[in-house]
Amino acid sequence: MTATTAAREALEIEARPPHRLLALAEGRAVLELASFYATRHILGLLPRGDGHPVLVLPGFLASDSSTRPMRRLLSDLGYEAHGWGLGRNVRVDLQRVHDMEALLLKIHKDSGRKVSIVGWSLGGVFARELAKLHPDAVRQVISLGSPIHDDRRHTNASRLFEFLNGKEPEPVQHGRFTGLGDAPPVPTTSILTRTDGIVHWRGSVQHAEKGHDRVENIVVHASHCGLGVNPSVMVALADRLAQSEDQWEPFAPRLSQRWMFPSQRLH
Repeated sequence: MTATTAAREALEIEARPPHRLLALAEGRAVLELASFYATRHILGLLPRGDGHPVLVLPGFLASDSSTRPMRRLLSDLGYEAHGWGLGRNVRVDLQRVHDMEALLLKIHKDSGRKVSIVGWSLGGVFARELAKLHPDAVRQVISLGSPIHDDRRHTNASRLFEFLNGKEPEPVQHGRFTGLGDAPPVPTTSILTRTDGIVHWRGSVQHAEKGHDRVENIVVHASHCGLGVNPSVMVALADRLAQSEDQWEPFAPRLSQRWMFPSQRLH
């Protein structure tokens, strides 16, 4: 048994949703939004990008309005930021997958460049699967608090998800969106928080596979609902997106930024 296999099995054994107190504390996302706007001028000084397109996918039940602050910041940093334009992220069916594929390929074709995909929660699951389907069109994937394992027990939103989509959503019935724990063949970053009240942090941990070590986890101090506006997340996001294409290196915060990122050891 490989170390990666053992780690995955441990995750499955320990699969459970976050403690209820963490779920009740998700209201602190309001403070994170306030912090985002309070530091907006400083965030505008983060490393600028090279103008490549960035597609941002919202979380479960959310729409483009939830990612608007992040996209505006990315635009100010020089990126071609795109929302998904598909309404609320509720149904997971073949038509939704087709629409996302078409959007990704259109952005890739129109820009003539590979697309970075940022996905919040369920949006991060979609981001990873899109990169598996079209790796030649994707530059990198960054997920925020995403349940990137097949076992839905990691999230306390599983019952609502299954009520709306069934225990086996349409794509799964057709052999797609399985093996969620397998990273796509592009640089992949999972940003997570140990105080996530929606997705247990263990459900967002990814592991390097043999022959594919361009995967990483970045731990931040945040709530699940605040990940898309948390200033620490914006620092990590800007750093990851600003890397030169094909010159990916693991995240290494500056000395002045280390207080934002707790220990990266995930056991």
